Amino acid sequence: MIIADYHVHSSFSSDSDTPVEAMIEQAISLGMKRICFTDHMDLDFPKQYLLDFQFNVDDYFKTLTKACEKYKQEIKIFKGIEIGLMPHLGNLYQKLLSAYPFDFVIASTHLINGIDPYYPEFWENRTEKEALQCYFDSILENITIFQNFDVYGHLDYISRYAPNKGASLHMEDFQEIIDQILKTLISYGKGIEVNTAGYKYGMGHPNPHENIIKRFFSLGGSILTIGSDGHKTEHLAYDFPKIEMVLKQLGVKEYSVFEHRNPISISL
Repeated sequence: MIIADYHVHSSFSSDSDTPVEAMIEQAISLGMKRICFTDHMDLDFPKQYLLDFQFNVDDYFKTLTKACEKYKQEIKIFKGIEIGLMPHLGNLYQKLLSAYPFDFVIASTHLINGIDPYYPEFWENRTEKEALQCYFDSILENITIFQNFDVYGHLDYISRYAPNKGASLHMEDFQEIIDQILKTLISYGKGIEVNTAGYKYGMGHPNPHENIIKRFFSLGGSILTIGSDGHKTEHLAYDFPKIEMVLKQLGVKEYSVFEHRNPISISL
């Protein structure tokens, strides 16, 4: 049984209204031993989308510190963050992460050239293959510029919102750029996460796709965290039994959790 969800959102994220305590109590009811909140911090998110994806970090730490004490006999609670990378934000994120003792940092790409692929406008006037290539190119640019993170989140995230739900994502079409991304992450000592929200979106596979996970390990990667990307209590630990089976079929024997930015291995 997977005992840790390391990608969890609460009402500190602009796209969630779920209280921290509700998420914690759900985790306890599911038998989880660890939960790491990774609320959204997407600096300079375009105003036209009407979500700022920022939160008061002081209030965040106060709330989670209080929760750690309240639930210390039942579950371990960790303070994480999901930062949305863009090439010009490195110094701002460096300052933020230097100022607070986060346990875990997920880096993600949510915008490509300032456009959110969640919305149809991103997909206009380009093929799905061109859009996916653009997304992977942006990831490589982001991680070349900024490395103060622990894992890269939902590496093929864009496929959730593609017109064909990622059906056009064939590994061989993007082998070169995906390999560049994975080799770069591995060279920095970084990991990737397996994000089960792909199942929730009806894709039939996690993010990233099983082939990318397998490739990561074949290239020498070792750090893999597991997260639901849950924004509601019913999505916490989403399809964890399924992803446990998938990972075992891929030959994965352990996953990682983080404390004080340090990885700890747990057997599957």
